[in-house]
Amino acid sequence: MDIQAVVFDLDGVIVDSHAVMRQAFTLAYAEVVGPGPAPFEEYNRHLGRYFPDIMEIMGLPLEMEGPFVRESYRLSPQVVLFDGVRELLTGLLDRGTRLAVATGKAGPRARDLLAQLGILDCFVRVIGSDEVAHPKPAPDIVELALHTLDVAPTQAVMVGDAVTDIRSARAAGVRAIAAMWGETDQDELLAAAPDWVTHTPAQLLGLLTARPFQPA
Repeated sequence: MDIQAVVFDLDGVIVDSHAVMRQAFTLAYAEVVGPGPAPFEEYNRHLGRYFPDIMEIMGLPLEMEGPFVRESYRLSPQVVLFDGVRELLTGLLDRGTRLAVATGKAGPRARDLLAQLGILDCFVRVIGSDEVAHPKPAPDIVELALHTLDVAPTQAVMVGDAVTDIRSARAAGVRAIAAMWGETDQDELLAAAPDWVTHTPAQLLGLLTARPFQPA
């Protein structure tokens, strides 16, 4: 395979934002719904989807989005890159691979976060779920990334940590790589039958830069 482009999910793949999301969700739940334990574990099972879609699935008020976004911005300095991600991106760019992000976050928030971390310029485009008609698991966001990167589905791969990533990639005709280094439900992700599985960013870099690309 001639891999010319890589489409990345953001949370759980590039950035370690799990603790921040838990705090933001808990505060938003308390502010809008009231006292009691926030059902973050259920929320976590739907990661990769657009926040309003998750609220609908969970039967929670859409009004939670405002405080969730506010707290996410406030807490964003606590978000960090996973170990090895900077080297992963640099290694792919040195090879001439074109990169994009297709995230469940809204586009402005995703771009702001990546700018804070100093890696926004690594990507040809960062696409949020608010910038497509149908967010993941529909193929729209991956198809838009492919169009922007000017590559055919067979020339790209999608890297994600959620079932929605795998389904979105597959619907777009793109092979999917599971990223296992974040707070993902590994059994559920494996059950989605990704094309390949990687456990560290370094392993992913080795997979994508092999000449020729010959995944195990």
